[in-house]
Amino acid sequence: MYRMRSEWFGNIRGDLLSGLVVALALIPEAIAFSLIAGVDPKIGLYASFSIAVLTAFFGGRPGMISAATAATAVLMINLVKEFGLDYLLAATILAGILQVIAGYLKLGYLMRFVSKSVMTGFVNALAILIFLAQVPELNPSTFGGQIPYITYGMVAAGLGIIYLFPLLTKAIPSPLVCIVVLTVLSLWLGWDVRTVGDLGELPSSLPNFLIPNVPFTLETLQIIFPYSAAVAAVGLLESLMTQNIVDELTDTTSDRKQECIGQGIANFCTGFIGGMAGCAMIGQSMINVKSGGRGRLSTFIAGVFLLILCVVLGDMVSKIPMPALVAIMIMVSIGTFSWSSVKSLKTHPRSSSIVMLATVLTVISTHNLAIGVLVGVLLSGVFFAWKIAQIFRVSSELSEDGRTRLYRIEGQLFFASVEDFNASFDFKEALEKVVIDVSGAHIWDISSVAAVDAVVLKFRREGAEVELKGLNKASETIVDNLAIHDKPGAMDRLLDH
Repeated sequence: MYRMRSEWFGNIRGDLLSGLVVALALIPEAIAFSLIAGVDPKIGLYASFSIAVLTAFFGGRPGMISAATAATAVLMINLVKEFGLDYLLAATILAGILQVIAGYLKLGYLMRFVSKSVMTGFVNALAILIFLAQVPELNPSTFGGQIPYITYGMVAAGLGIIYLFPLLTKAIPSPLVCIVVLTVLSLWLGWDVRTVGDLGELPSSLPNFLIPNVPFTLETLQIIFPYSAAVAAVGLLESLMTQNIVDELTDTTSDRKQECIGQGIANFCTGFIGGMAGCAMIGQSMINVKSGGRGRLSTFIAGVFLLILCVVLGDMVSKIPMPALVAIMIMVSIGTFSWSSVKSLKTHPRSSSIVMLATVLTVISTHNLAIGVLVGVLLSGVFFAWKIAQIFRVSSELSEDGRTRLYRIEGQLFFASVEDFNASFDFKEALEKVVIDVSGAHIWDISSVAAVDAVVLKFRREGAEVELKGLNKASETIVDNLAIHDKPGAMDRLLDH
């Protein structure tokens, strides 16, 4: 009870104000993501409302903002083009079910295999993408030369308010002040700039419950499953990465399993009110945290305010000048980017820097966060295996009578160190006995067991007695289960190879 009260009502004032700021910033993005997916703007707005409210109750990370996102929208473009809106809604519901299953299977804990370098690369790439997404609003050629020069002045003024207003007081979030001041000035002075209303029509009614009009057949499942699986995977990946970042920003921890389940419940329910799938948004979460939002109330308020702003205050919201929102998103991109990582390129291990840069370049070039993270994780694994293999060592000592040689193995014996292991033995040396001491080593996988088999059998083939000693308990278990050198017919198997 104490925890629930703390998560919901521990920061009421900050959560209310930050929720309002986030709601305003969600509107243009939800509309833009709807247009990316090829659906009406209200699909993204309804989704953002529903996902934000539901994750406030069921999510595992208080203060994190989830809504319709570009990462999930781009995955459903072809589905909408080929089969229509109802299939998108059905895919959204199925994606939610898959995410709930992933939560109960505790797949969120796979995040422990994502290194700090990949996380930094992910954050930097997202910051760059957020900034690049604002460029069309500042590029005259994008809208046929319709961008007035006052736009640049308003963006500069907005950034000035955002960064300087906190010097006067932090009682009111500076992004909210930016929106109010620029909107009032724009209306008062009659500046002709693009507004939220230019992006698309805001919904004028509450969402209704509906069941997607698709045939409940195996064929339908075959159509939507690939899209649902992709949306579920990318949605969870972005959500869990954002969760880690918010954890670090707030010096708190959160529940990965519950976050997966919460995202799944949100998407499942959203499909039944005509909304598209979504996930956590790092940009909006940063706005929320930087505006003082910490609790579940901020996420809930963001969703509720969003719906109220669209349905009740739509006419007023549509007049908000886009330069105000552009200034906020530029602030978010600047705040999101890890500037210290640039300085660290010279001091961090080269492999870590390569992983970070590869993640950034892959995400930016593909606009796909999942591919970028996958590349980063694979590179991290390769570099880690290479490093561990470098500390592997084999030394040997010949007895005084020249009949026995002792080989001492130190380090981790696995697939990456097998080649060095094999090259360390002289099978042509005339010996009566060979002792292989692995008390300073650990045998990890089938490749290393096969290498031990080969070494033992080759020495036996040359007439030497072989003793393998010093196995720790884990190594002894894998050797007992997989090794063949003490089993009948072992020499024949070696010769067969």
